[in-house]
Amino acid sequence: MLKILGIGNALVDILVRLETDDLLNNFGLPRGSMQLVDSALSDEILKAAKRLETTMASGGSAANTIHGLATLGVQTGYIGSIGDDSYGAFFRKDMFLHNIKATLLHGSQPTGKAVVLVSADSERTFATFLGAALELGPEQLETNYFKGYDLLYLEGYLVQNYELVEKAIYLSSEAGLKVCLDLASYNVVEAHRDFLAGLVKNSVDIIFANEEEAKALTGLGPLQASEWLAAHCGIAVVKTGSEGSVVRNREEHHQIGIFPAMVRDTTGAGDLYSAGFLFGWAQGLPLKICGELGKITAGHVIQVVGPKMTGQNWNAIREEIRRLGIAI
Repeated sequence: MLKILGIGNALVDILVRLETDDLLNNFGLPRGSMQLVDSALSDEILKAAKRLETTMASGGSAANTIHGLATLGVQTGYIGSIGDDSYGAFFRKDMFLHNIKATLLHGSQPTGKAVVLVSADSERTFATFLGAALELGPEQLETNYFKGYDLLYLEGYLVQNYELVEKAIYLSSEAGLKVCLDLASYNVVEAHRDFLAGLVKNSVDIIFANEEEAKALTGLGPLQASEWLAAHCGIAVVKTGSEGSVVRNREEHHQIGIFPAMVRDTTGAGDLYSAGFLFGWAQGLPLKICGELGKITAGHVIQVVGPKMTGQNWNAIREEIRRLGIAI
């Protein structure tokens, strides 16, 4: 099985279940978006939400995907930056417990945290304080971090630092890795469209996007966007919410349905879809089967609060995978 390395913003997710969207309106947070905030505003939001149901988990988009892959038995690594504090210790311990070979560099700021505000209909709005995650720079990346892996999973939120992304892709190419990019958020795509389009055309082998992100990049609907993306990348996945997803390469495309589930919280759905899909890709499974695997992992994570699942959830996922005739 191929080995996968992730690089992203090392964050601790603090999930808050909203009763109404008043808190979003009070802080001027566009519903469904990812907004960067400073430490003071992050603390203000948490103070305003203190009476609401709250849970904490290690997170960041790439870290969530790498966790999922590791749990499914893929050998994984991760590169990120944390602070020397309790949140950083929490993040490091979680990586260790999941057998992820983590290269966690230390920044001078506190560990980043993402306040994930979950509306009553499960829509997620992120108020993200990047903290030490923002201090990960191109000069810190070393060739040996990339050796021994087959694929780099690149978190789209990193595009705020063009030099970091370019260095990671360069070192991956030098070490013989393919590159997978997740577009992260529609407002991130809108802010960095030209840079992302350049990456897609020149450096990316696999791309994940949801419907809004794909449209922000290409101006096209899901089917046409998937065709455009696959023409440049080779493999494209466009997730279309309740309609499932479109998976495509240059020779074939498939419409993948949704896994029947009671939605509790969609946090991590895209990240765990990527984990399931790449679990199949790492074994050389057919494109359609990779999409089906993504459907299964995404369909289970939306039944729990947050991006992390219990052993019971993962056992159910493994049983679904076996029903597809795949040994695990």
